[in-house]
This record gives sequence, structure tokens and C-alpha cells, in this order.
Amino acid sequence: MLEILYYTDTPCLQPHRNENVLVLIHGLFGSGDNLNAIKNEMQKDFRVISIDLPDHGQSPWSSTFCFENYAKQVALTLQSIGVTRANFVGHSLGGKIAMYLSHINPIMFHSLIVLDIAPIAYTPRHQNVINGLTAVSLNSIENRRDAKDKMSIFVDDAGTQSFLLKSLYQDNEIWKWRFNLNLLVQDYEKLSAWPLADKTVFDGDVLFIKGSKSDYITTADQSTIMSQFPNAKAKIVDAGHWLHAEKPRLVNSLITKHLLN
Repeated sequence: MLEILYYTDTPCLQPHRNENVLVLIHGLFGSGDNLNAIKNEMQKDFRVISIDLPDHGQSPWSSTFCFENYAKQVALTLQSIGVTRANFVGHSLGGKIAMYLSHINPIMFHSLIVLDIAPIAYTPRHQNVINGLTAVSLNSIENRRDAKDKMSIFVDDAGTQSFLLKSLYQDNEIWKWRFNLNLLVQDYEKLSAWPLADKTVFDGDVLFIKGSKSDYITTADQSTIMSQFPNAKAKIVDAGHWLHAEKPRLVNSLITKHLLN
């Protein structure tokens, strides 16, 4: 069953430009506010809609991961507020969902910007994160420090710990994750895959922005990207996978230049 997702709708600071819409879609284990650095800058020129993917943030949970269902729920959410055409920025898994949506609903896209993800199937790369999350016994922790201590056995990067712990909250004194951990672990192979390989996915305007210190997009992926997105362009930022957090001014500048020039 397709459901409307949780979103925030931030009007453009120039009210006469509210017809210019930018949709932001976050990555795995995240939520819409992960892209706030982009939202805060881009609202000067765009009405910005930040969406929590299914099984993340405050959006409904699913019984299984499915690229098509995730993409259709993004489209349904936008259509429910009268948005039929927009620019899209997607990071990591959010980039894959945006790419899939561009294939099944290309008329919805003015432009697509993909942050540090390729249209390929990935080998498992989140096992330490999954181990860290599952090591946190929600029934026995008393505070965030307890959760961090358990997680740190497997996840030693402080930034990754902080990112994951943003989704830990209490509901009537019961600790919970905002993401559907069981589902995301169960269907990890599905979300790591790419069902549109060997297809022309979208022949419209696309910009890929890669972090130079990240291996999510490699030189070997260039021909694959061009075969699926024949009008794609690319930019490289001196950063890792979280390029929008590490180099916000540069990433925002690239997005602005691409969308407004």
C-alpha cells in the first residue's frame, strides 16, 4: 500500500519564486533534516521540500524494501501538495530513489542532482554500522551514552556515531529508532542492488557530484552512468561520502550554479 510520506515544506524567501521547487531526499539511516545545509541555502531561490523516505524519520514503515514503491510514494507525496514538476537532489540511497523516480515519472523532473552514489549494485559496505546498531539493546539502555558505548565497539568514527544517534528517541520512556532497523537489515541486499541496469534511465538534465575521498563512484562507473543517463555531467568535491556536510558552501554553490544558470 502506498502512503504519503512525512515532509517539510519550506517556502522560498522570495515569495514570487515559490513555483521553483527543489525536493531533497536523504540517504540510508537518515532523515530529511540531514540535508538542512542545502535547504537553508537553497530556500533563497526555491521552495524546498525535504522528504523522509519510507522506513526512515517520521514516515510510515513498510513490510519490504522496493525501489518502485519508495519512488512512487515520493511522487504521491509531492502530488498531494500540488507539486507535479520539480528539481531533485538525492544523497546516497536518496539519490538512487530519485534516479528510479526519474525513470518511471520523467515528466516530474526539471533536473536531477545525485550526490555521491552511482546507478549500480553495491557489495555490502554497512556491516559495521549494522553490527553497531544491533548491538544497542533498546530495552536495556538508560541514555544515549549507553547506546554510544555499545555502538562504538563496531563504529569508531564519532561523526557516524552522531549521525546514527540522531535517530534514537524516547517514546513514553521507551527507546526506539526512527528508522525501521529490522526491515533495512532484512532487505539490505535489495537496497544495495540496482534494478535498472542496462537501461536508459533518464535522458534529461542530470548532475552527479562525487566526493573525491569516497569510493561510491569510481572511474569504472563513468561509462555505466553515461549509458543510463546520456546527458549527465559530473563534478568532484574534495570530500568524502558526506560531501554536503563536509563542504557545504562548495556543494551548495555547485547545486545553485547548475539549477539557476
